[in-house]
Amino acid sequence: MTRRAVVLFNLGGPDQPAAIKPFLLNLFRDPAILRVPFFIRPFLARWIARARLAPATANYALLGGKSPLLELTEHQAHALESALGDGTKCFIAMRYWHPFSMATARAVKEFAPEEIFLLPLYPQYSTTTTGSSLTAWREAAAQAGLVARTTVLCCYPEDNGFAAATATLLRETLVTARTEIADDAKLRILFSAHGLPETIIQRGDPYQNQIERSVAAVLAALQKDVDWTICYQSRATPQKWISPSTDEEILRAGRDKVAVIVVPIAFVSDHSETLVELDIEYRELAEKSGVPGYFRVKAANNFPPFIAALADLVRQATRRGPGLCAASEGAMCNAMHKNCPHRLADLTV
Repeated sequence: MTRRAVVLFNLGGPDQPAAIKPFLLNLFRDPAILRVPFFIRPFLARWIARARLAPATANYALLGGKSPLLELTEHQAHALESALGDGTKCFIAMRYWHPFSMATARAVKEFAPEEIFLLPLYPQYSTTTTGSSLTAWREAAAQAGLVARTTVLCCYPEDNGFAAATATLLRETLVTARTEIADDAKLRILFSAHGLPETIIQRGDPYQNQIERSVAAVLAALQKDVDWTICYQSRATPQKWISPSTDEEILRAGRDKVAVIVVPIAFVSDHSETLVELDIEYRELAEKSGVPGYFRVKAANNFPPFIAALADLVRQATRRGPGLCAASEGAMCNAMHKNCPHRLADLTV
């Protein structure tokens, strides 16, 4: 029986009101997030954190003063341990709040695994999420003296299990929506993902393309002819971000008099972007805009088909051996996506 450590990567979130400011500072001090010269970043990070502190505090107050993300990720970790069976222990490494990668790397070293599997809870790769988390992990593992055979899953945007689990949750919401809106009312599905500044995509980040691949996979699994679009939420800086925005699409739905079902396509765990932004803020916008019905598909969290998909990803990738891998074999990203981790790895060979 192989002794295996599976490390789940996620964003993290404040665990009490006093943690909101340092959480925001950690977020905006990350060079993968705030791409400005290093000597400007600390000052700009403090300015942005101050500006966002009041609205962030108000949002977390709606959630009891803290993010539920760690607890939900712990549920996912326990479920995945059970699915993978004896010999596997799951650990959590958050990027911007506890448990940080350093503490997790030390805990993994104490566990003394024969192999390590790094599993991002970001289905679509971005330098701002998975890339940043892997950089932090490599630094922490080196400092902790953690050495073991390691497999890194960079992304799984088109994975059949992930797509099928998402399609199942969407199908359930479609049934609910149809029972609550008028028989002749039209429905539109909004696949909402966290946005990014356009400049990050233009520099070769594959995230937007992988979002589009995820949506295509979910629609194929859904096997229904539906009205749909992709949109982006959570703009955080004054730069131009990828579009259309989710609020623009809700306003358009109001003009078109169509009900909407919002699918959090890039979020597999609930946090403020789903529980506040989608469930409260965008619902209010929909009501004010005359949208005849507003519904939100559940995040995967510890939904058994999603956990089964993660377990299959771990098994498949570890059978291929250590190193960097994606859910599907072969090149996933186009040549224009020069920040794909596989292309970066090729450059260093």
